[in-house]
Amino acid sequence: MSLEGEKAPEFSLEGSDGTLHTLKQYAGKTVVIYFYPKDNTPGCTKEACGFRDAYEVLTDIGVEVLGVSKDSLAAHGKFITTHSLPFVLLSDPDCSMMQAYEAFGEKVMCGKKSVGTIRSTVIVGPDGIVKKQWSKVAKAEQHPDQVLKYLQG
Repeated sequence: MSLEGEKAPEFSLEGSDGTLHTLKQYAGKTVVIYFYPKDNTPGCTKEACGFRDAYEVLTDIGVEVLGVSKDSLAAHGKFITTHSLPFVLLSDPDCSMMQAYEAFGEKVMCGKKSVGTIRSTVIVGPDGIVKKQWSKVAKAEQHPDQVLKYLQG
């Protein structure tokens, strides 16, 4: 199932900046929301650093970036500091936002099935509609470039 063309699910989560974030507060802006399994793991670090490296270009074209995982705000804080991440990371400990955005469920890793965070990304347009969804990101380190290319059209 795809969320493309649908109204993005509302959320209310604590961010690494110490404030509560909701979808409503981003009305009128394009938002990249990327979901990742765990702070400070190799793939997640490469992906986060890719979004960090593209951040200036993204903000220049009016795009906000939010990272979401079930890690704690303390873990997010360390991740941000260690890798100089300029964007907010949201903490979704009960995985409610991830479930709403189809970013949590059954996945296969090294041939084993498990349930957890599915590395994925959505782009929500200024009107609150999902413009693009990558439901399974295969190569974390290349994904931020894919997102940037899509946004630059």
